[in-house]
Amino acid sequence: MTGFPSYGIDYTMGDEESMIDRTVKHYKVDELLGKGGMGIVYRAQDLKLKRPVALKMLKTDLTADPDRLKRFLQEARAAAAITHPAIAQVYDIDTVDETTFIVMEFIEGQTVGKLIANKEMDMIGSVEIALQVAEGLAKAHKSKIIHRDIKSENIMVTRDGHAKLLDFGLAKLLEPSEDADRTLTLLEHAPTKTMPQTTAAGTIMGTTSYMSPEQARGQELSYPSDVFSLGIVLYEMVTGELPFEGGSPIDTMHAIAFEEARPVTVIRKNLPPDLHRIITRCLRKRPEDRYPDAGALVPDLKNLKADIDSGVQRPFSATQKIDELKYWLTTSIPVGPQGILIVAAILVVAAILFFTDIQWANLLWLGIAGLVIYRNIKNRKKRMLRRFAAQASKIETVKAVRVQGDSITVVLDKAKASQYIRINSLVDAINKKLYFGKHVEVAVRDDLPEEEFQRMLRDPGVLYVRDDIILH
Repeated sequence: MTGFPSYGIDYTMGDEESMIDRTVKHYKVDELLGKGGMGIVYRAQDLKLKRPVALKMLKTDLTADPDRLKRFLQEARAAAAITHPAIAQVYDIDTVDETTFIVMEFIEGQTVGKLIANKEMDMIGSVEIALQVAEGLAKAHKSKIIHRDIKSENIMVTRDGHAKLLDFGLAKLLEPSEDADRTLTLLEHAPTKTMPQTTAAGTIMGTTSYMSPEQARGQELSYPSDVFSLGIVLYEMVTGELPFEGGSPIDTMHAIAFEEARPVTVIRKNLPPDLHRIITRCLRKRPEDRYPDAGALVPDLKNLKADIDSGVQRPFSATQKIDELKYWLTTSIPVGPQGILIVAAILVVAAILFFTDIQWANLLWLGIAGLVIYRNIKNRKKRMLRRFAAQASKIETVKAVRVQGDSITVVLDKAKASQYIRINSLVDAINKKLYFGKHVEVAVRDDLPEEEFQRMLRDPGVLYVRDDIILH
């Protein structure tokens, strides 16, 4: 089956081959392409229009489940609502003999993931694919739909070089009608790469290595989440590497949430500065610092492509320089924007005192009062960290909590997605209340070797140890 798309489904073989050569409605099944937790994908022939199609069927043992059926139908409605050359088209959806299925465009080609693995991607091709996908995604965003699972395996490249975005199975209508299904689909991917959950609030959905920070934390998603995931794909295409990887899904999620990616210009020399700038903006941690949607990303990719084609490097515009300065101020200066305001206020007060008739004795008392306030604010961070340790200790599987400077390590017996979300939400609450200084970062570990764990327990920064933990 070389060259056949997976449509977001893992390749496995089984009893589903019994469908081969059968006719469903007016679609004759040719061969099995793949299957997942909910869907089974076949290559079929449309006997009316005489064309190959991809037939995605809901497993017969799941048709009695109304929630699953709604999720399956939601996938079709979301994808069918968008018509664009860069989005795989949905032709039909129906139920025959209690079997529900979607008929999709059959695409011959290779996934971007396979092209990357085979080292068949170059910079020009990468930018062109990213531009095509961004244009298709912009159409989806304009229709108030989020894809939620953009990754290299969900982008097909046809034999003539056209990109096709697959699998809107995790799509979400931002403004559904009153009768629209508000339940999202379950994730249908390999357990080694994903963390499938139901779609209640605070649930992680998506493929781990391509998640946005807010997706990894189970927070509400909007268009910038798709922009982040597309930025990861562009990064992967031009470097051959993923920007965020860890030894486990939890480690990868931590890297996505807190760690900065290595600049693409470090991994590959002589890449255009604008390419680095575009990817950097896509991968910013805060959604408001990214492109607001795919439509805003398209012009920059077009300009980059034109510059690459012409061999000219476009200078930064005044707006881009201001954006870069703003980003540098908010990310490079340790005290952050709140700290900058406080320092500015202190300088203003000092200037007023210096150029007025206020006596220096009063200034001294003001300085003492300032030191007292500063000490209280500084110790406030320590108090919040101790409060964090007390709250984390209430999580049953937490073994120990250690604080070293601005870094927290939480050791668990086994880190579940819900616990990861809870711990990160506690850290987010601390960071929102900080007046100045670096934000606190947390590492959630469930793979700490016993010897290293015992060494950690002897660290003076340990704020909590579970009662059943024995020091050797």
